[in-house]
Amino acid sequence: MICIVDYGIGNLGAISNMLKHLGIDAVISGEISTIESAEKLILPGVGSFDYAVNQLKNLGLFDVLDHEATIKCKPILGICLGMQLMTQSSEEGEQAGFGWVDAKVKKLQLEGLKVPHMGWNVVEHANNPLTLKDDDERFYFVHSYYVTCDDENDVMYSTNYGRKFVSGFRRGNIIGVQFHPEKSHRFGMSLLQKFYEL
Repeated sequence: MICIVDYGIGNLGAISNMLKHLGIDAVISGEISTIESAEKLILPGVGSFDYAVNQLKNLGLFDVLDHEATIKCKPILGICLGMQLMTQSSEEGEQAGFGWVDAKVKKLQLEGLKVPHMGWNVVEHANNPLTLKDDDERFYFVHSYYVTCDDENDVMYSTNYGRKFVSGFRRGNIIGVQFHPEKSHRFGMSLLQKFYEL
């Protein structure tokens, strides 16, 4: 069973609906016991970095998720802000992230292009079991901040929007994507299916 972590932030219903469409057993929950018993976790997120960290801490979930990811090595997928929370820090705030990946979050500053980066974009990918190996693999983005990885080996996806940025990373059981698979039709369905099959 997959637990979509509910901490008051994120597009939980859309993720749940896509998993249901795929026939995958999933539940939306912020209950510690449910998170601990789940086989895999999805950490969604929309909004500001510090607010999300504070929400997780106030609900007693920050340390629980850290334990599940680093001690129990449970597969966890971060989506959008959920991915950014997996890094060390963000220019958007002062709180520390989980630090599961050697990465930082920076503000998109682009001349002649709109921020936030919003809409469909093509991704390039490394050799990874979550990718489709499709030359026209596209996902839906909505974000004003982007991730930089210290270790290129962690990079799963990269995308160009005025500059090349990391749009997906993976370090063992830790997986993050900047885009929204729940809004990305067949490409998003394939990624979620492959995550479920890990």
